[in-house]
Amino acid sequence: MIKKLTTQSLAIMGFLIALMVVLSQVLGFETQLLKITFDFIPEVMMASLFGPWWTAIGAAIADIIGNTLLGKAPFFIGFTINALIGGTIYGFFFYRKKITLKNTFLCVSLNTIIISLFLTPLWLSIMYNIPFTDKTLWVLRIVKALIMIPIQTGFIVIFGKAIPIKFFSKYAI
Repeated sequence: MIKKLTTQSLAIMGFLIALMVVLSQVLGFETQLLKITFDFIPEVMMASLFGPWWTAIGAAIADIIGNTLLGKAPFFIGFTINALIGGTIYGFFFYRKKITLKNTFLCVSLNTIIISLFLTPLWLSIMYNIPFTDKTLWVLRIVKALIMIPIQTGFIVIFGKAIPIKFFSKYAI
């Protein structure tokens, strides 16, 4: 059953969505085939507070707003699907659960395999008419994955312990 958001919960979720947009579109690094951002930090906070369903919706909203207002590439629904799936995964791993190194590593690895190493190359191949087996595409994706898995895991564990999620938990659903 999907729980309803309170006014306070909605305000916190709106703030986290705005933070995701800024970290993704303003402070992120992006080329035609590669994007590196830190929007996963507010997304994990959202997942901890609101669960998989609302985090999926919030991540999709952040993707649509970010691409509409500040996008550097044409809108493509596949990346919104990535946001939905990523939010769902974060929600399953972090909603009402302690952020541990093992849990975080498994979450980031699963997210990386599904989104960065399968769906994103598929969407890029469709968008830019690049063969799915193109070496350039895969070298970039694999190098990014090898670099970002430990970075994302470390940031999530550090921020998960540093940010007082318990303070905000009274607004969680």
